[in-house]
Amino acid sequence: MSIEKYVAFAAKSFALPDVCVRLREVLDDPRSSADDMSDLISVDPSLTGKVLRLANSSLFRFPSQIESVSKAINVIGGEALYNIVVAETAGSAFKCFETKYVNLDKHWYASVYCGMVAKSLAMRLNIKGADRFFVMGMLQNLSELIVAKRAPRRYVTYLKDHEATLPDESQIAHFGFTFAHCSGIIMENWNLPVGLSHPVVQMNDKEKQASDIDVSVLALANKVTISELENEKYHDIELFSKEIANVISPDKELVRVSAEYAEIETSKVVSLIQ
Repeated sequence: MSIEKYVAFAAKSFALPDVCVRLREVLDDPRSSADDMSDLISVDPSLTGKVLRLANSSLFRFPSQIESVSKAINVIGGEALYNIVVAETAGSAFKCFETKYVNLDKHWYASVYCGMVAKSLAMRLNIKGADRFFVMGMLQNLSELIVAKRAPRRYVTYLKDHEATLPDESQIAHFGFTFAHCSGIIMENWNLPVGLSHPVVQMNDKEKQASDIDVSVLALANKVTISELENEKYHDIELFSKEIANVISPDKELVRVSAEYAEIETSKVVSLIQ
């Protein structure tokens, strides 16, 4: 089955809520204001509550309590608010593609953990818009659920085989693409910003890892996640490949601090989004 068919299946099965689409339109309209964004979110009490819980969570760590959507916009900015809405929406997407072949709780935890590592790495490397890395890290493995649901037999064969090699290498061998590549195209299909979808599409592209800091951070976050959460199989994984090391100086302390941050914060945030 081609990657296009998996993407089409995802598009048919789940669409971004209207609020995501409309919020993106407002953000891209230079005539819009913070009030326009606030009005979009505030009409949905459930979404408002989730946005405020996330804005006050360890994702942002602001010194004072954020009591309203308008204050959230003023404090964290429209793009950060959009990322929160997308992150909250992701929980619904994961549940939509639930399958008996994947432990959803474990998969969800790993996804949020990867997002936390990616965000921590981006913050410590002083990359602009570090909070968007949380969304990218969280969504980069979404398509594993889609593949497992759409092609269960092929997925089971992959599960039995990929223990002998790295996941992305096995994915290419069994499906002709990596799950990150497929996830990124799904994100493009959802009309998410290029700054979110592009690094995910290219996460496993070694040439891009060697030249694009966003791609390198995401690839490193994925390696750290695999190393930490699947330690028995991947404890000796090479975190700083020559491509990643070309962009990010090998730093064990950077990895240690980011993994520690993810370990502490993931359990706090994972229940807020689902």
